[in-house]
Amino acid sequence: MHLNHLDLCVSNVRETSEFFERFFGFRCQREKGRDALAILQDEAGFTLVISRLRADDPISYPAQFHVGFLLESEAAVHEAHERMTAASAGIVSPLRDVRGGPAFYTRAPGGVLVEVSHRR
Repeated sequence: MHLNHLDLCVSNVRETSEFFERFFGFRCQREKGRDALAILQDEAGFTLVISRLRADDPISYPAQFHVGFLLESEAAVHEAHERMTAASAGIVSPLRDVRGGPAFYTRAPGGVLVEVSHRR
């Protein structure tokens, strides 16, 4: 068994999709409606669906909810941190040691907390 997809509900589908494309290498496979849904895929074949919040949906995720990305090296984490900080990509936390490797957190558009790390 493997995880098929993750669907994140956000207020701005295009802005959030572009964030994951720019910083995490996802590619948009299909869009539906006017800013209603985007289906993204990474190089490993994982599908990330970005869908628009409905008017009656809650407007935020629980505080600890997050999406985590493991990068191939410590250098890749440092490079991602520098790139995201330079681009003012949300609130980028300082680098720190988390579970045996460097990590940082940022917020994607729509408030989704994102962890970027490497494990030794």
